[in-house]
Amino acid sequence: MTTTFNAPTEGRPLGRGPEMAEKERPGEKAAIHRVLLVEDHASFRQAMALVFGGEPDFGPVSEAGSLAEARRKRASGFDLVVVDLGLPDGDATAFIQTLKEESHPPTVLVLTADLDRERHALAVEAGADGVIHKSAEIEEVLDSARSLLAGESILSPEETVALLRLATRKRGRDGEARLAARSLTRREREVLAALADGLSKKGIAKKLCIAVETEHTYMTNIFDKLGVHTRLEALLFAVREGVVEIKGAKK
Repeated sequence: MTTTFNAPTEGRPLGRGPEMAEKERPGEKAAIHRVLLVEDHASFRQAMALVFGGEPDFGPVSEAGSLAEARRKRASGFDLVVVDLGLPDGDATAFIQTLKEESHPPTVLVLTADLDRERHALAVEAGADGVIHKSAEIEEVLDSARSLLAGESILSPEETVALLRLATRKRGRDGEARLAARSLTRREREVLAALADGLSKKGIAKKLCIAVETEHTYMTNIFDKLGVHTRLEALLFAVREGVVEIKGAKK
């Protein structure tokens, strides 16, 4: 019986269809590929471990539910790392880059439910060999892994270039955001910190011992520097860039 993750169209690997590697030629013994599954949803991870472990060319299969656990297991050495992007202790992009900097880097297949192409792009830029959606059929995941291990690609050259360009644009915007945050004066940061405390215009003015009109001037300057139009956008920008923290917010 074939097990599927519904949505056969969405589930296809990014780019052209995978050029499937031959599982085993007559008279040849298939290579056994050591696998590390990095996935925080235990039921999904355990199901994938059973799938890979049941194939003659994969095994043993190790599991990690977080980046910290994956880093501890990495020393064991693996041929294939199947990793989700969003994990409880961070984004997997930096982990992928670390894997690819090893003397004998493993093949990395991103298996994710995230449809954000920018995140896919950053993962490919970091060294991921392929990206596939979690809704793909089991056989599609296995065949994609085999193709990558055989040195084939599941991304067309055109899509690889497009993703790398997208990653470059994303990093450019991130760099501009960091420069904008650094351009804030001490007083402007104090205004944002007071805003993060939930204070109104009058409340901010009172806390900083300034006139309401002066508070308005500071906020207008903040809008111009950050390229935002509302107090909420300014606060979200400041929190995202680490300028201020919202008290009681979970990190």
